[in-house]
Amino acid sequence: MSNLEVFEVKNVLFMILIGLVLYPIAAFGAEPDAEEIARRTQEIYEKTTSFKADFQQISSISGIRHRDRRGSGTMVIRKPGLLRWDYTSPSKQVLVSDGEMFSLYFSAENQMIVTPAREYLKEDITYNFFSGNGNVLRDFKVDSVPEHMKKDGSYTIQLTPRKTHAQVETLYVWVDKDTFWVNRLQILDHLGSTTDLLFSNMAVNESFPKDFFKFTPPEGTEIIRQ
Repeated sequence: MSNLEVFEVKNVLFMILIGLVLYPIAAFGAEPDAEEIARRTQEIYEKTTSFKADFQQISSISGIRHRDRRGSGTMVIRKPGLLRWDYTSPSKQVLVSDGEMFSLYFSAENQMIVTPAREYLKEDITYNFFSGNGNVLRDFKVDSVPEHMKKDGSYTIQLTPRKTHAQVETLYVWVDKDTFWVNRLQILDHLGSTTDLLFSNMAVNESFPKDFFKFTPPEGTEIIRQ
C-alpha cells in the first residue's frame, strides 16, 4: 500500500471517528432528545400550507368525577389565519375563522358567537402548533416525559409556556416518529382540567378554497357579537 493510500485510509477512519463523537444519535440509533423533537416538529409545520385531520376530543373537568365530555369531527387549518373545526358529536358545532372574524356555532343552543379573529388566533395553541406560526423552543420550556406517557410509534415531549398563558399550564405532545406530524395533544389548564385531542387520517398541503372557512348558520340562529 502506498503512502498516499495509507493517508487516505487514515483520513476516512478519522472522519468516521469524528462522526461517532459528534453524532452519537445517528450512529447508535438512539432517540432524539426533547428539544430536537420540538425543533423537527416546528420545521415540518413551518413548511406546510394546510393541515387536515379527523379528531376525537376528551375533556375532563377538575374536581368532577365521571363527567368526561367527548366530541369528534374534522379540523382543517390553512395559512394564514384560516381554520375550521366541524364537530359531528355530541352535537353539531362549527368553529371557523376566515382570518378576520372567528365564529362559533352551536346547533343545540341555536346560537352563533362572532368575535375578531386576531386575539383568538394569537392564543389558540392548536392553531399556532399546526400552522407553525409560533416558535416552540422560544415560546415553551421543552422537557422529556415519564416512560408511562410514551407510546409505540411516537415521540412524546412536555411543553410549559415560558410566559403565563390564560388557558394552558402544560402541554403534552405526541408526534409520529416517521413524519413528525402531531397525532395527539393533551392540554392541562391552571385548574387541573385536561383536554385530550387525538388526530387520525391526517393530510397536509391539500387545497381548500377560502369560502370553506366561512359559515352561514341556519335561518333564525341568534347571532351574538363580541
